[in-house]
Amino acid sequence: MSSAGLYVCFGLLSMSSAYENIALNKSSYQQYPYPEIPALPSFLTEAHNAVDGLKSNLSVFGGQCAQSGNNQQNATWWVNLTSVLSIHHITIYYRTENRQWGPTNGYTGRFLGFSLYISNSTNKSDGVVCFKDISYTESTIPAVFNTTCPVHGQYVIYFNERSQGVTYPDDYSTYAFNELCELEVFGCPIPGYYGITCSIPCPDPNCRYCHIETGACQGCKPGTRGHRCEIACPFGFFGQDCVNSCNNTCKGCNTVNGVCDTGCYPGWKGKYCHEECDKTYGPGCTETCGHCFDSKPCHHINGSCVNGCASGFLGDACMKACDNAYGLGCREPCGNCLDSKPCDHTNGSCLNGCAAGFKGDTCKEVCDSGYYGMKCLQECSSFCKLSKSCHHVSGHCKDGCKNGWQGMDCLEVESEKQSFYGVLGVLCGSLLLNGIFIAYIIILRNRRSKQHHTNTKTLNTIAVEHDKNVPNVNDGYQELGEIGKNDTTYDVLQ
Repeated sequence: MSSAGLYVCFGLLSMSSAYENIALNKSSYQQYPYPEIPALPSFLTEAHNAVDGLKSNLSVFGGQCAQSGNNQQNATWWVNLTSVLSIHHITIYYRTENRQWGPTNGYTGRFLGFSLYISNSTNKSDGVVCFKDISYTESTIPAVFNTTCPVHGQYVIYFNERSQGVTYPDDYSTYAFNELCELEVFGCPIPGYYGITCSIPCPDPNCRYCHIETGACQGCKPGTRGHRCEIACPFGFFGQDCVNSCNNTCKGCNTVNGVCDTGCYPGWKGKYCHEECDKTYGPGCTETCGHCFDSKPCHHINGSCVNGCASGFLGDACMKACDNAYGLGCREPCGNCLDSKPCDHTNGSCLNGCAAGFKGDTCKEVCDSGYYGMKCLQECSSFCKLSKSCHHVSGHCKDGCKNGWQGMDCLEVESEKQSFYGVLGVLCGSLLLNGIFIAYIIILRNRRSKQHHTNTKTLNTIAVEHDKNVPNVNDGYQELGEIGKNDTTYDVLQ
């Protein structure tokens, strides 16, 4: 081996001993696993074998190699470094079956044409090409491959293909394989450092990644840009390289993570102002929605009820109650409420009852025929021309009075007959009083009937005696009259 070759090998060996294998025992994946068969259990061919740190047996039966399935047009294998790290170089140990490597090996053609990608996702198109074989042959491709790749990434992706319709060199296998006995990724295990021992901090404070050898900034921290990452993202942008736009509902977002730390425009909420207000509206979603129709939420920005107001309310935000009206759109006028009080703005009911002459919940029904007044409890006059047909409020007879009666409620006697009825009333009253007096006399006479009979007999005897002794009849009556003046019965008869 020449001195130049020895220098290269020594250099790679020195770097390998300094940089850490950051792929060791990390999560891995292969697109087409080799199907399990009794002679080849799956643990002998699984993807993890390529990052287990074992490379002493390069045969598929040694259990140290990853083996993809046969007859595939492409083959993909990747390892997840768990975070974006600074990579220096990559080493691949290919399957040799522990035989001499070269055109006669039988597996060199499967290695030809492969590519290596460094990406921050499992999609190779999101990353950069670290290496693409376009010149190796079965005679020149090494079984242990090294390539320097001073970039940053989270996923290292091995890819090979044998697409239909494409003509490949004669040395290439018919189908694509990933037969990797070990894939080592050497670099710094902690971002933000560089140097062969990964101990030197990147010089620019806002630099997220720097070149692993020189320390030159290879990527700014989120929220900054510029050659030395000294420029903050312009207003309305954030993130890595300032390529992300803040939500237009945000008054201004954090340049690093996009959080709307200066607040949201009215109608929006959340860390990123991407959520509409729920049953509220306005700045900070602090305004409560009004009485929207069918309890629908209001517009999250201005509070308007898109489908109109619920019964009893009006206005764009449906906050104002109906005034002396009720119902949908406040189109129904209130009824005849007591003391002209307003009705309930939702259903029209009169809370304090109805005015005189009306009834029902809304006080729009007049009293039934024959009744009037408060609560329709007063009966119309029976002297109305049409019996008990009066005004529902005042009780006045609508069609006049029956003959002999007058007045609004037909309770007054007509004026031309008042004197006749007055005399008749006096006469009837006199007769009534006389009858009472006569009855009283009769009762008194019955009580004194015995005394009266005795007094009468005595009086007759005296008269007879007097007739004998006094020849003048007139004198006898005069005397009898004097006696009678002292008799109580006489007083009664007078």
